[in-house]
Formats: sequence, C-alpha cells, structure tokens
Amino acid sequence: RGAASPVLAPARLIAELLTAGLGGALWVGAACANQPWFDRHFLPIFFLTRDQLVLGQTVARWTVVLIGGGLIFVVRPVVGRALNAVASPLNAAGGALRIILAMTLALGASEMLLRLAYPRAREEAPPEQEPLRRRDAHLGWVFVPSRVGRAIVAGRAIAYAFDARGNRVADLDHPVDPTRPTILFAGESIMCGFGLPWAQSIPALVAAGMRRQSANLAVFGYADDQTLMRLRQEAPRFTHPTAVVILFSPGLVFRDLDTDRPRLGPGQIWSPAVSSWRLENLARFYIPYHSEAAIDRTIAKTRAELTAGVMLAKARGATALIVIPQFGSESPPEKVLRKRILDDARLPYIKVNLDPAWRIAHDVHPDARGAQAIAGAIIARLSLSRTAPGIEPQTNGPG
Repeated sequence: RGAASPVLAPARLIAELLTAGLGGALWVGAACANQPWFDRHFLPIFFLTRDQLVLGQTVARWTVVLIGGGLIFVVRPVVGRALNAVASPLNAAGGALRIILAMTLALGASEMLLRLAYPRAREEAPPEQEPLRRRDAHLGWVFVPSRVGRAIVAGRAIAYAFDARGNRVADLDHPVDPTRPTILFAGESIMCGFGLPWAQSIPALVAAGMRRQSANLAVFGYADDQTLMRLRQEAPRFTHPTAVVILFSPGLVFRDLDTDRPRLGPGQIWSPAVSSWRLENLARFYIPYHSEAAIDRTIAKTRAELTAGVMLAKARGATALIVIPQFGSESPPEKVLRKRILDDARLPYIKVNLDPAWRIAHDVHPDARGAQAIAGAIIARLSLSRTAPGIEPQTNGPG
C-alpha cells in the first residue's frame, strides 16, 4: 500500500478527538447518573425487587464507564491507525459508506425479523398461551369467552373458566348474573387470579367472605386505562353493583406508557394503537428511560383514570376501593407514585403489605396466602360503614 495521504491528517485527528470525546461524555454521564437520577427517570417494576433494580442500574452505570474507557484507550488509536493506512480520501469515503450500508441492512433485517417474531403488543400474550385471549378493537385483547382453559403453573393444573362475557367464573355452569347484587373486580392478572384455582382467587374469596356475588372483570396484562375501559364497558350491565374494587400497583405504572395497543389519550379519549419500530421497543424494554415530563404526564393520566373509575362506582351507588398489593418494603419511587396518584386525588385505597415469600413458586404473582391476605383486607374495608381516603389496614407476613 502507498503512504497515507496528508489530506487525511486532519481527518485522523478529528476522528480520534470525536472518539475520545464520546468516551469522555459517557464517563460524565455515568458520574451524573446517581441513584436519585435513576429514581427520577426509571419507573419501578413490579416484577423486580428494589435490590434487583438498584443492582441492574449499578451494573449499567459501570458498563457505561467501561465502554467509555474502551473508546478512549482502545477504539481511538485503532481508528487513528485505520485512517493512517488509507491511501486517499476517496478510499476513506468508500470504506465509510460500506460500513454505513452494512449497518443499515443489518438494522433493516433485524427489524423485519422482530416484526415477524413479535407481531403483538408488548403485554399481549401469544395466541396459544392459556388462558386464551383474542384481539379486541377497543380494549386490545380479552379472554376468549365461554370456554375453560387449562395451564400448568408451579406444577399445578389450573383451570380458567370464562363466561359469555369473558368474566372468570368458577365453572361454565355458573355465569355471572348481572341482576344480582354484585361486587365488581377490575385489574390485571393479580386480580384475575393468575396461577390460582378459582376458589383461591381474590374475587372468589371476597365473595365467600361477604356472601355476595363477584364479577371478575380483570384481564391479564392490562394497564390502568384498559382496566377503566373494560369497567366502563361492563359496569352498566349490572343492576345492583354494591362495590367496585380496582387493583393498582405503582410497579405496573410503566404499562400506562405503552402506545402499541388501544389506549386512552389526553382527556380520556380513546386512541388506536400506534405502529412503532420493534428495535426501538426492544431498546426501551432493556433501557426503560423516561423524561421527567413524560413521567409527570403519565402520573396525571393514571390519576385521572383511577379517579374516573371511583366516580363511575359512586355514580352507580357502589362503594369504590383501590387495592395495592405491596410485597416487602415500599421503595421510595413507589411511595412517590402512590402519593402523587392516589393521595393527591384523595382516592379511597388500601395498601396490603405482603410477605415476599407469599409468591407463586418461580413467579412474581401472589400465591394462595397472598391472595387470602388481599381478600381479607378488602373484606375488612368494605365492611366499614364509611370509607375514607388513605386508610391503610396493614396485612403483614409472619415475623
């Protein structure tokens, strides 16, 4: 090869400075990303404990430090030597274009493969997973009605029976009767009774304890706006709703940011799903960063949706109650969300403290002991002659 062109000397210098500058910027970013910064920009996740989240954030922070160091001390001189070996600016431009083309083709192929492998919304289950769900133009997805699905959870065979409206019931011979006095239960998989026989689910336990029919409107994977939409859809059918119990968890607020499913937008106006890049969704899944403004908007949106659910119950002459299952100690970010969403709106709720051991084996959902504790707290609260915002009867595990 011939000697390197002197025309490329400034390009080599600029390339090395840019590489080193990027590495330095990563170091500065890692220094600024302390725990308070993470707490402002990353929502709590119900499926991970606070310790797991902090560990993951610490590992990510040090990974950024290592990448920055690699850019400065390894990549920078490699870039310089590579440009030094180029004979002419034309060759350098051609090499750069080939790299850009290869990266573009790789990203395009990856996007196509991801769209084929994951054609659903993030929280939407595969079509073959029990209990079966079907697409719904308004809600996103609902349980397939009038059938019994069976799944093995933690080594147990669990039967999920759904009546003609997609409400979980004890069996197909006992559908929900909308003319009877009924307690309505809304939420997602915890309220529906994931991994539990019907008799051990929260609605069934409350119904037995209060001698009142229950209607389990919950659907796996729902966000707070989907819960409200389903409640609005189903509640008018019931002649005598006596109470409406809504499950809420600060650790599930991240679902309220999803746009890949039908949702409620500003002013609780229904909006269709937005098509987005699968690569972007994958990046957000592993790095769920949100601006403070985005989190503030989500808090206001979730507060309005829960308030609407409470007002719906009161308009029907029913007692409204929001229930928060809390495994272990409440983390600072969870406390902030609870106060800003529920306390600031003076919504009626109970926070039920659960022993972290009260989970289904190899899963994050409450087991029979957890469901019993939640049901007991609901029964105690609904048995009161009046409700008051923020009362928190505590149901603790052993010790």
